[in-house]
Amino acid sequence: MEKILMTRAGFTALETELKMLKTKERPAVIQAIAEARELGDLKENAEYHSAREKQGFIEGRIKELEGILGLTEVVDPTTLSGAVKFGATVKIVDEDTDEEKTWQIVGEHEADVEKGLLNIKSPIARALIGKEAGDSVEVRTPGGEKSYEILSIEYK
Repeated sequence: MEKILMTRAGFTALETELKMLKTKERPAVIQAIAEARELGDLKENAEYHSAREKQGFIEGRIKELEGILGLTEVVDPTTLSGAVKFGATVKIVDEDTDEEKTWQIVGEHEADVEKGLLNIKSPIARALIGKEAGDSVEVRTPGGEKSYEILSIEYK
């Protein structure tokens, strides 16, 4: 199987979520199921069915996280330099609006646009990969063609 690239912060966040699911959420839902069973008839017991549904979600997420973490290769961006690649923090400016944005290019499981973490498989990240500071890139987005200039590249 193909390795999943991830930063240390992303890996740690998924490990933390997995630990929380196993040590807090799983035991809590097992307790909720036991309490719901004590209420009697399970066919018409909404608490029981809700707890079982939540248990299914938790077990599925645990399995998913274990699979992801098992295939993850942690990349330390501080050991990298040069052109844009995985882990780079890139400051760009929209050549049409002069709006500046800063993105860190990360793995798909840790991407969060609101936090400035850009999925490496996104159109913008794919356009930036291999480019240098001062280069212009054309990006085809769902909203149309956009032109960006790379202002700086950092590995932190």
